[in-house]
Amino acid sequence: MHNSSTPDGGSTADGSSTADALGLVADELRALVDTVRAADQAPFERALTLLTDADRVFVHGAGRSGLALRMTAMRLMHLGLRVHVVGEATTPAIGRGDVLLVASGSGTTGGIVQAARTAADVGARVLAVSTTDDSPLAAVAEATLVLPAATKTDRSGTASAQYAGSLFEQGVALLGDALFHALWQRSGRSADELWPRHANLE
Repeated sequence: MHNSSTPDGGSTADGSSTADALGLVADELRALVDTVRAADQAPFERALTLLTDADRVFVHGAGRSGLALRMTAMRLMHLGLRVHVVGEATTPAIGRGDVLLVASGSGTTGGIVQAARTAADVGARVLAVSTTDDSPLAAVAEATLVLPAATKTDRSGTASAQYAGSLFEQGVALLGDALFHALWQRSGRSADELWPRHANLE
């Protein structure tokens, strides 16, 4: 194996040990977080407002991005929001007053873009997480939260040394927890107040 480049231009070990790989992942995530924190915060504030004001929140993503958003869905439910995962048998129709939270690295994933258009057509608001704010998905979204990471088709190793869209998908999970934490702190509720919503049929 050859040495891998880090986002800041340095080099790491070849990643052949778990410790090396953990270091690389942590370094890439740290660089991603620093970039997001230095960016315009208006879209992130808009995201918090959209989630707070939503009648219901629907989450939708393909593959690993979708799995990461399920984690966000659970946390928003713990906060007391009415949350549905698109594709589940009990998920109702989306409508006016609702928010569709979607993730697509490229912003061009066919099923995700179509779902966003459908949601917008019936009066719901769309909140997108992507690597770009210049895409068909961003054109439909009321706010796009940009995570500057590699998409799954980028195999150049320039944006990330990790495989496919791993850095983006990790970023989606991290951003979801950050959105939840900010909403929780603003709610003024204690952890004890949230705890009764945890699943008891496990």
